[in-house]
Amino acid sequence: MHIADFGVMEVGIIAVLVGTVVLVAMVRYDLGPSSRLAMGRQWLLATALGTGIVAFAFKLLLIVAVVNAPEIMVEPLIAREPLPPSEHVVDPLQGIMDSQRFVWVALSGQADSASRQRDALPTYIWEALPEVAPTPSDNPTTPEKVALGEQLFFDKSLSRDGTLACASCHAVPGSGADGRPTSLGIDGQTGSRNAPTVWNAAFQSVLFWDGRAKSLEDQAKGPLVNPLEMGMPSHTEVERRVRQNPAYREAFAAAFGAVAKITIDRIAQAIAAYERTLITPDTPYDRFVRGDLDALGPAEVRGMGLFQSVGCVICHAGPNFSVASVFDPRAPIRVFPLYPTPYEARYGLTEDVGGAPAGSGRGSWRVPSLRNVAATGPWFHNGSVNDLTEAVRIMSSVQLGYTGRYRVWSERNRTFFELDRPKLSEQEIADLVAFLHALTSDRLRAPG
Repeated sequence: MHIADFGVMEVGIIAVLVGTVVLVAMVRYDLGPSSRLAMGRQWLLATALGTGIVAFAFKLLLIVAVVNAPEIMVEPLIAREPLPPSEHVVDPLQGIMDSQRFVWVALSGQADSASRQRDALPTYIWEALPEVAPTPSDNPTTPEKVALGEQLFFDKSLSRDGTLACASCHAVPGSGADGRPTSLGIDGQTGSRNAPTVWNAAFQSVLFWDGRAKSLEDQAKGPLVNPLEMGMPSHTEVERRVRQNPAYREAFAAAFGAVAKITIDRIAQAIAAYERTLITPDTPYDRFVRGDLDALGPAEVRGMGLFQSVGCVICHAGPNFSVASVFDPRAPIRVFPLYPTPYEARYGLTEDVGGAPAGSGRGSWRVPSLRNVAATGPWFHNGSVNDLTEAVRIMSSVQLGYTGRYRVWSERNRTFFELDRPKLSEQEIADLVAFLHALTSDRLRAPG
């Protein structure tokens, strides 16, 4: 009981006692004798007149109870309308709790972690990756087409000097990338951008770092004639190389029909059909979301909650952890880096602006998928960061703005408000990295 409430209670008790004494004395020594009432009737009269004092005492107790226990006395009586789903804010762990079983993970006792978990984004639905990639209507997947595409994917004769295949920069088996900052092309040339992984590329709505390709078929044609990559002089020369190989004639007939000609479009279709089989729905994260709540450990679950609450899901959303995916392809290209920080100069993040006009100062890039990200370093479009922990630290700063306090203009409310975004702690970063490791396919994990 609060001190102030105790004072009210004390005064009320005194008032009730005084009132009771006065009432008894009045009936016993005044009203009773003057009305010649027997003793029993005097007590009956005192009880009747004392109902007011009893009512006062009850009201006093009710007031004290309401003040000291509003969650019991008042809140159940308040009618509440449910918030619309877009405004319904929940604990970030709520979205990863099974309806029959709950996962509770301590936040290491850190005030900043607990605060970020409480200040979660609106409800986010976590989803596992589908078991099969989508297929375009004009290029249905068949076993024959996949077999042909795999043969083409590993064929070094499709490069000008016969030294490189698609698999040279997109290692399969392996991470689907080449592990280099920038890829190595023919004649020992190096490109300017990091090779994205081919794993789960089938779920991306646009391809290449700048998003210039709209399909796997479109993407497959590019490296063949890029002078820094496979260096073929033309797509016509690619067709000629394939036609002169007798083994391809039978494979193309099986994939496209006996009378189908070998064209660059069919070459690209076959490669794309094979790439659509390169998906990884077998990560610990996928098992967790599908119901195996032992698939993630405490650090990974903490990182999963932070991934939502600090805002990573703004860009890395959906089953493929990228808004540049077929699940919701409305805004596949984003500005990077968004906030100016010393990381720009340290890692050369703005030397190449991607799809943005020259001189923009800020790049425009396709949002990459984070699936298997722990296995596909070095990271970023220029491959300038070779430590995943540092990559997370950079992203929290340059993309999410966790560097301090901001004054933000709200056009909707026509006002400024203060936004407090302190740097993520090293424990929070470690938890996020642990979660990113949980996005790695079982087949790509290093032994042990």
